[in-house]
Amino acid sequence: MKVKIKRLDPSVELPRYQTEESAAFDLASSEDAVIAPKEIKLLHTGLIIEAPKEHFLVIAARSSLPKKKGLTVAQGIGIVDRDYSGPEDEIRLQVFNFTDQSVEVKKGERLAQGIFLKADKVQWEEVKEMRPKSRGGFGSTG
Repeated sequence: MKVKIKRLDPSVELPRYQTEESAAFDLASSEDAVIAPKEIKLLHTGLIIEAPKEHFLVIAARSSLPKKKGLTVAQGIGIVDRDYSGPEDEIRLQVFNFTDQSVEVKKGERLAQGIFLKADKVQWEEVKEMRPKSRGGFGSTG
């Protein structure tokens, strides 16, 4: 799959898969930053990425980010629509410092990972009734 990408800073490395069988590619900060305790900060990547037709980009924290840095992706995951790829639509990483200490991030530090998923469009079929029995709420299956 070919994906259009533009570097806003020529010193920024292109995202890459870290192993042959990695499902997602890593995304890094393109700036040094300090994230204060309990702060949410948007970090630059220096990249504009256009998802392939009928796809979108999902951004999630690297699995080691909370343990190694005390950071997480603030909204859990980020969804980047295909049309967010204009000249000023830089991918930014929204991170939350959940610790009681300031956290330092260095330029080039890999914080998140990205994966492209297919975006199927739905057509709603409005009905008068759904299935006859409810399954139960949160935690109902044990």
